[in-house]
Amino acid sequence: MMWLVNGVYLVVAVLFILGLKAMSSPVKARSGIAWAGVGMVLATLVTFLIPGMQNLTLMLVAIVLGGGVAWWAGKVVKMTDMPQMVAIYNGMGGGAAALIAAVEFARAEVHGPVVGTLAVLGSLIGSVAFSGSVIAFLKLQGIMKKAIRLPGQNLINIALGLLTIALGVWIVISSVGVGTANPLLLVLFFVLSLALGVILTMPIGGADMPVVISLLNAFTGLAVGFEGYVLGNPTLIIAGIVVGASGTLLTQLMAKAMNRPILGVLFTPITGEAQAGGEIEGSMREMTAMDAAALMRYSEKVLVIPGYGMAVAGAQHKVWEMAKLLEEQGVEVKFAIHPVAGRMPGHMNVLLAEAGVPYEKIFDLEEINAEFPQTDVALVIGANDVVNPVARTDKSSPIFGMPILDADKARNCIVIKRGRGAGYSGIENALFYGDHTTMLYGSAQQAVGDVITQLKELS
Repeated sequence: MMWLVNGVYLVVAVLFILGLKAMSSPVKARSGIAWAGVGMVLATLVTFLIPGMQNLTLMLVAIVLGGGVAWWAGKVVKMTDMPQMVAIYNGMGGGAAALIAAVEFARAEVHGPVVGTLAVLGSLIGSVAFSGSVIAFLKLQGIMKKAIRLPGQNLINIALGLLTIALGVWIVISSVGVGTANPLLLVLFFVLSLALGVILTMPIGGADMPVVISLLNAFTGLAVGFEGYVLGNPTLIIAGIVVGASGTLLTQLMAKAMNRPILGVLFTPITGEAQAGGEIEGSMREMTAMDAAALMRYSEKVLVIPGYGMAVAGAQHKVWEMAKLLEEQGVEVKFAIHPVAGRMPGHMNVLLAEAGVPYEKIFDLEEINAEFPQTDVALVIGANDVVNPVARTDKSSPIFGMPILDADKARNCIVIKRGRGAGYSGIENALFYGDHTTMLYGSAQQAVGDVITQLKELS
């Protein structure tokens, strides 16, 4: 029977890899999800064929409960709440990997220093991913509204990390040959691991959250891969390695997009209290929805830059309605996306796709930046730090060197914003004070709706 199980596992591994490959393109992403989903169903079903498998009733109950909750959540969750859903589901994967190791230690099934080391590493990484993802969920959901930084934060991080690792080493040494560990040491190890995830994530603000979610996703993948080795399950090994590798690469790309090293995100996070040096000259100039509609209606080219403000307001459908009205009047409209716009990788792309914006109208930073000098209007909707020119000019700014969308180089810039406050990084935006920039205040939903009304009157 095991030949059949291993054969199915090989097919599952191929499906996972093909699915992930397809997800790299928006056009093929849906089919990629379907392929990976089929692989997951096969991997779950073939598990029941493994000789000696016990607790089949509990497995069925877990599958029904977990599948039912996931199906319901997938149906009711709002697109604007997708980042926190991704965060908590990712954390569940890390927590499951950590629990697997705990159960194996309790059953005295961990034999040898290699298996023991991987079990401890999987437990540590999985626990950090779980508790860190819970904190990320609380921040994204608005339950934890402020970044909390302890006195001597970095020293606490290092000391707690070293203590946890040392305890893990002792657990491995003490369990060699017997496969079990002192229950008190094991409990203490998991408590410290969970605390490390909490303390590492608490100081991180919204500006760094996309990188953190991606990093925790990579952690979960590594934990699953390690525990797959402990269980001797090739599917878990392959799936964990694929997720861990892709998550690591994505994290590096996201960190590069912010011009911030990953260690800088963890140990010197942008908390929302940092400020760029120096005062910004000039003042913000307000405009009406009628003025904004007229300026865009009689333009040749408009570039729309969506940000988290659009997501919070759920305004993506209104934005696309506005874009179609402009196109009907002969205006060229494109969407410019910064890699870290929003609260998770690809957040803006997901929202625009959900609103029906064609993929060929959505461009990333490197593709679109050269077009801003030839653009009549750059429309910034709820974005802040990703269009802040101080990233190019102010060496004292925490975001100095971060690649930005060149909205300030457009002939005119309209900024839709709820108020006059700074963004999640706490940095004042010089773009808002530019001579060619005007502010349209209000939630994105309301402001864009007012612009649509005025565009209809002008048509």
